[in-house]
Amino acid sequence: MRKVLVANRGEIAVRVIRACRELGIPTVAVYSEADVDALHVRQADEAVLIGPAPATRSYLDAEALLAAARQTGADAIHPGYGFLAENAAFAAACAEAGITFIGPSAEAIRRLGDKAAARRIAIEAGVPVVPGSDGVVAPEDAAAEAARLGYPVMIKAAAGGGGQGIRIVDRPEDFPAALEAARREARAAFGDESIYLERRLIHPRHVEVQVLADHHGTVLHLFERECSLQRRRQKVLEEAPSPGIDAATRAQLTAAAVRLAAAVGYTNAGTFEFLVDAQGFYFIEANTRIQVEHPITEAITGIDLVKAQIRLAAGEPLWFRQEDVQPRGWAIEFRVNAEDPDLDFFPSPGQVTALEVPGGPGVRIDSALYAGYEVPPFYDSLVGKLIVWGADRAEAIQRGRRALREYRVEGIRTTIPLHQRLLEEPDIVTGNYHAGWLERYLAAPRPAAQSA
Repeated sequence: MRKVLVANRGEIAVRVIRACRELGIPTVAVYSEADVDALHVRQADEAVLIGPAPATRSYLDAEALLAAARQTGADAIHPGYGFLAENAAFAAACAEAGITFIGPSAEAIRRLGDKAAARRIAIEAGVPVVPGSDGVVAPEDAAAEAARLGYPVMIKAAAGGGGQGIRIVDRPEDFPAALEAARREARAAFGDESIYLERRLIHPRHVEVQVLADHHGTVLHLFERECSLQRRRQKVLEEAPSPGIDAATRAQLTAAAVRLAAAVGYTNAGTFEFLVDAQGFYFIEANTRIQVEHPITEAITGIDLVKAQIRLAAGEPLWFRQEDVQPRGWAIEFRVNAEDPDLDFFPSPGQVTALEVPGGPGVRIDSALYAGYEVPPFYDSLVGKLIVWGADRAEAIQRGRRALREYRVEGIRTTIPLHQRLLEEPDIVTGNYHAGWLERYLAAPRPAAQSA
């Protein structure tokens, strides 16, 4: 590749620029009018203004991105995560323009992006799925299908991801309103109101498997990540490996992810997500992009996933074997959002007046912040990630406590205090939590002395 255009912003854009620099590849940043002073704009070799602040007129404008690539001579585009990263039409448009899309093929994105279709692919590949409808359900048939499955059920958007277009229904009388709400949200978020149904599992874990696949038919896994600590189906804290699965389940889970990737001819980096309970594991969806939480896999495997994406997109075969990947130690990622966790996570844009970041052994910061930076109110509130590694889980937790104490962001509110509280919770310390744990914790009253 001669030059890579990074079609994103924030910490992931900085992450990709750094990987390209280490590979000796020049980079192009794109930015909206709200991001003229953003860190990724400062770090790239070139930068192109692509539109005003609203994402629909800048970071989601496929033609503006392609025009920027043509203008700067970029022959590859890395989409990061979010925005157009899982947009099959954009991946196809890149191919038609002779630009390498650093990700899977448009066809793979299309097949796995429709969650109902992905369920069918999993079933055909012999991978267990959560009991649910056989594909998309017509609105007029949905109530009867829910009754057949048995309550509680989940109404889920067939398109998209990120927890949007999902409703949990415990009682038949609540189903019609929940169905309409899920369809309305799916239509607004994805332009597609199609839904399907799944039976809701009680207290499962949310575990995902990272895969890498080349253009020569080789698919390998890089083990799993535990992603159960979620608020409104958005991940808050992740760790690798998972503290809640044994060696036998891990072997079956990772084999299932490889089988699924092979079934669709997947290439590049991808993640296959599962729910795990006492009865087994169940595939729920695929993410056809780099994940926010990819650094914890890098920490335990020593494999740079963004560099791997670039090398695989360039046609290189995988340069290691499955038996060469041996996880080492334990890693935890703390998502730092510009939100006030004590005011129902109210957004907190504004100027960062002071910034002190932690360091020392086993500590990594992926961030878009600097002192004086003005966090804009227009985009996702994620402004950084703290990743810690330890020889074992106990050391990783203690290192996380130490690093969080050192992490100081002034001028805006962040979720750092929440992470400090979480690391003192017995269930977190023992790893005895599930996908609904954090919502219950946040809903429970806390003594005033602990809320600061």
